[in-house]
Amino acid sequence: MIAWALAWATLALGLTAATPAVSTAAEMMSAAHASIRATDAGRHVGVLADDSFEGREGGSRGGRAAATYIVEQLTKLGIPPAGDAGTYYQPFGGMRNILALIEGSDPELAKEVIVIGAHYDHVGYGNADNSYGPFGYVHNGADDNASGVAGLLEIVEALGHLPEKPRRSILIAFWDGEEKGLLGSYHFLRVAPQGMAGRRVVLSVNLDMIGRLRGNRLEVYGTRTAHGLRETVLQANNRPSHAAGLDLSFVWDIEEDSDHYPFIAARIPTVMFHTGLHDHYHRPSDDVHLVNLPGIEPVTRLALGFVAAVANDPSPMPPFRGECRTESNTTRNRLEAAIPDTDGSPRGRWGIGTRNDSGEPDAPVIIRVWRDSPASRAGMMPGDRILTIDDARISSHDDMLERLKAAGSTAVIDVERRGHVTRLEVHNAAH
Repeated sequence: MIAWALAWATLALGLTAATPAVSTAAEMMSAAHASIRATDAGRHVGVLADDSFEGREGGSRGGRAAATYIVEQLTKLGIPPAGDAGTYYQPFGGMRNILALIEGSDPELAKEVIVIGAHYDHVGYGNADNSYGPFGYVHNGADDNASGVAGLLEIVEALGHLPEKPRRSILIAFWDGEEKGLLGSYHFLRVAPQGMAGRRVVLSVNLDMIGRLRGNRLEVYGTRTAHGLRETVLQANNRPSHAAGLDLSFVWDIEEDSDHYPFIAARIPTVMFHTGLHDHYHRPSDDVHLVNLPGIEPVTRLALGFVAAVANDPSPMPPFRGECRTESNTTRNRLEAAIPDTDGSPRGRWGIGTRNDSGEPDAPVIIRVWRDSPASRAGMMPGDRILTIDDARISSHDDMLERLKAAGSTAVIDVERRGHVTRLEVHNAAH
């Protein structure tokens, strides 16, 4: 493990680190991604989801033991505390959030904080209010949420491989009391810890239940809370040197069911990564042997790439988009609904119909592809989103139409499909 203070002090002084020399920032980012390993994540999950922690109920002895383990890991990594009274803890109601801060390097942007969090509590022995039963048995919560805690600890270690501190500050948060009503994250927003003095939260990232990746599919919540979040997630998922390569399902529903919600309620842009519910959710059977440990790697690497990109972006953070509160998966389905090709007669030069998305105006949705059209032959499909035309990033639906009109006999078009960016060559012989 790389200690924060040693890693960055060594780099700043130009000394040779104890770890192998890495020559470029890109290589160091690749090294950071490579440091995230299923074996390490599995070790954390195995400890936290052991019967000896008695289900980690908030305020219980098992919950306190879990907190002690997490603080031990942060101490080993050398990341400074950001709780109250110079400690990692922010106590409330018999429970404790665990907070640590990576100070930003930019004098102004360091005042802006990206919070990346995961709740470490679970439901103890289970009862009629928090379990689907049977009650009275240890609910180890291996996926919910030892997996998210393990992923976050891996991210903390990975960030230590970067060549320099990010421009913005990053607050690492392990929330307590999530299973009792999101108590820890609500408390953090109502009563700022001493470690947050002079700073404000501009983005929240939540890791909750990331241990059951199936079919390479990851659910991503909250990208509608601010413009540009979806694109940044896409970039992290598709970056050539260390692509996560996941199939992304962008969820528009907003529900008060995890620690992303208090931030949205506070009008703070928020993204959550989640591998989905399953039959063992809030049951004693949510155990370590069912966790997809190799699947934690790409999810955690995606989260790392996303956080690092936002933390180092010198441009102003986009404001909270209030319209997200009135949108849902039903809204998304209406927007992306395909129009069937009934007559088969291509219209326009390229043979596509598109629809503007007011929340992502620079990623219009293809809703129709005519049969035997240039777009159809190139492999375009309804539901694809157009990102670039001839390597130019489009800015709006109208801009896309103008660029298609001006294109020559061949247009090189990048489209997004299920979180993957695909380059298509669309040939129009009629030009």
